[in-house]
Amino acid sequence: MKNIFTEIRGAVMATLMLAVVCCGIYPLVVFGIGQTLFHTQANGSLLIDRTGSVRGSRLLGQQFTSEKYFQSRPSAAGNGYDATSSGGSNLGPTSQKLNDAITQRIADYRTQNHLATNAPVPADAVTASGSGLDPHISVANAEHQAPRVAKTRNLPLEKVEALVRANTESADLGILGEPGVNVLTLNLALDQLK
Repeated sequence: MKNIFTEIRGAVMATLMLAVVCCGIYPLVVFGIGQTLFHTQANGSLLIDRTGSVRGSRLLGQQFTSEKYFQSRPSAAGNGYDATSSGGSNLGPTSQKLNDAITQRIADYRTQNHLATNAPVPADAVTASGSGLDPHISVANAEHQAPRVAKTRNLPLEKVEALVRANTESADLGILGEPGVNVLTLNLALDQLK
């Protein structure tokens, strides 16, 4: 009987020690390192405007519908860029629903950006990302939208194109993926122009 109580006491002590280390010390150390070395990233990479208001996160896409803004890629996450419903549509290449949606998006994109009816359209302009929350569009997509934005805002096209270049992020580690334009930072930069 004494042996059983010794075993139970050892198990309880080991559980308590592991709880203190794994649920207390380790999270505090990781939190401290994150706040010290990666403060912006650890707090959501938030973008704050001149008034101190949070406008969004550099890591999450937002839906823009006004003609004066660059449009994000389509989202299948909930009701459009809903971070609580992240995910793709799960429609496959043989899905008629997906085919119809892409066909409609192509037509809408050409109309919105004043392109010819047979003009090529970047794939990211008509397809959602896997998470549905991608904040980037391709450089080609941004270049197609630049004339519309410049005309709507009554700005020189060269100025808008310069902002596109300034908000283009290189491929991850210089080799993974392609350069992308962060739509939120680009639209915020447009809003800051006089």
